[in-house]
Amino acid sequence: MKQRKAIIAVAQMKYFDISKKNNVKKIKKYIKHAKKVGADIICFPESCVHKTEILYFNDTLIREIREECKKNSIWCIITEDLEIKKKKYNTAILIDREGNIKGNYKKIHLCGDEVEAGSKTRIFKTDFAKIGIAICWDLAFPELFKRLKKAGAEIVFCPSLWEYEPKAHNEKHKERETKILESLVMARAFENLYFVVLCNAVTNSKLLVSYSAIASPHKILKRIVGREGLIYAKVNLNEIKKAREIYKN
Repeated sequence: MKQRKAIIAVAQMKYFDISKKNNVKKIKKYIKHAKKVGADIICFPESCVHKTEILYFNDTLIREIREECKKNSIWCIITEDLEIKKKKYNTAILIDREGNIKGNYKKIHLCGDEVEAGSKTRIFKTDFAKIGIAICWDLAFPELFKRLKKAGAEIVFCPSLWEYEPKAHNEKHKERETKILESLVMARAFENLYFVVLCNAVTNSKLLVSYSAIASPHKILKRIVGREGLIYAKVNLNEIKKAREIYKN
């Protein structure tokens, strides 16, 4: 069997410590970093581009990021609130190695988002795998991930800004919420037998859970907790076919 491998990078990035308005300079820095480690794709957290503005697909900030992807020949996922046909959506944008926008996904399951809900799951063909995208609270809804599996996903990326409810825990709030978040990542990977990639941020919010991970169907390959940084892992996509043969799934 021909080996099919890819290197996935995740930027658990601190927001607005370089610029008070946007994170573009830091995003470009992490794109270069990911290229140096040989990554095929880098995923950034939810709402990673601008602090307050609603953006558009042709926005200058997005064009800057696209150009950086082209310079480094790398795929990239960024997420931000976009205005599309006079409606606002929490939207993940997939950029290819040439800096082209290859598609987008609008968040379906909202949690306090002041935007419209999306309605469609999407699969994207890249030069290394078929990928799906979910956003943050989508992670708690297994049927969405099952639809991505049926559509042929091999890797599902989940940019997030995951916060806990204080009333949900009596003590050790972030520690307990991190365990919940990790269990959701592992559950989605195991029940669908594909790779799941979660990317959170680091911000000044006391409620934010800064936990990011790259998971195979059977284990967490890489994780980062409570700090800024880049993690990456080489994944063997042949594992998916073998696992599905074993479990007849």
